[in-house]
Amino acid sequence: MIKVLLVDDQNLVRQGVQALLEIADDIEVIGEAKGGKEAVEMVPKLKPDVMLLDMRMPVMNGLDVLHELSKSGQLPPTIILTTFDDEELILAGVKAGAKGYLLKDVPLEELVDGIKQVAEGKTIVRPQITERILESIEGLKNDFVSFERPEPLTNRETEILRLMAGGYSNKEIANSIFVAEGTVKNHVSNILSKLGVRDRTRAVLKALELGLI
Repeated sequence: MIKVLLVDDQNLVRQGVQALLEIADDIEVIGEAKGGKEAVEMVPKLKPDVMLLDMRMPVMNGLDVLHELSKSGQLPPTIILTTFDDEELILAGVKAGAKGYLLKDVPLEELVDGIKQVAEGKTIVRPQITERILESIEGLKNDFVSFERPEPLTNRETEILRLMAGGYSNKEIANSIFVAEGTVKNHVSNILSKLGVRDRTRAVLKALELGLI
């Protein structure tokens, strides 16, 4: 059973998401936070497997929540619940540690699938949406901790990076390109090193920013 915490200041949104998730057999909503401060207090107590987080909230917004929980080492795998109007906040949220984002009017199947993927350690960064986000904030300072001109990727590394962008795990990538999972792990480590980033999500965003995928 995947334990989920809902964080949104709008009652209708929380009620709607919870009603959808009640249909899923293997997902349980264990708590609802009406604001960021309440979420920061609830996470250590409830220890959710996944947090669904609104970004635009009064007093303490979603970005503040991500930073606060990251600082204390208690940030659970988090999905940003958003609209297309939140593009700058989405990217800032992903950089702050969120594992991806979903639209607030997402169908049940996609919501459940996203929660399961994030609970399994995957990301749900969609390249087509991310490209739009990056275009929308062109000109803003890039705050990735990365090299300006990364070492060129090999053809195999680029292939694996494309699969990473699709949210595939190392095991799934290994199966799709017929190599050992350990080989994929080595390639992923090389990709992160060459791009000068800390994790898979930042690697995908950096690659999209540079036009590598």
